[in-house]
Amino acid sequence: MSWLDDVKWDADGLVPVITQDAASGRVLTLAWMNREALLATRDEGRAVYWSRSRRKLWRKGEESGHVQRLLDVRLDCDGDAVLLLVEQIGGIACHTGRERCFYRRLDQDAWVATDPVLKSPDEIYKA
Repeated sequence: MSWLDDVKWDADGLVPVITQDAASGRVLTLAWMNREALLATRDEGRAVYWSRSRRKLWRKGEESGHVQRLLDVRLDCDGDAVLLLVEQIGGIACHTGRERCFYRRLDQDAWVATDPVLKSPDEIYKA
């Protein structure tokens, strides 16, 4: 039996992945992986996700340069969630140019942006 068989994949063959900055402990993002993405993450030493919208592997940083260098991979007690501990190259994990994707906080009845844009997406994603 493979280590990949210990993961409880959902009906679509996916597992949720929480990515955390190993140095700061901040949660950077939540994404999805299939078996191929998790295997590639281990083998390449960088975060490789499954893009549900594009229906293909997505190597974090392939366009932006903001690679997530893999330091550790953890599986939760139920086997249905993965945690990646990474070094976030460039300090930006979000496509909006922020450090992390969880940059909005609920304040009363509205979402308020709490984290600044570190680099404009137009600068990051030059077409």
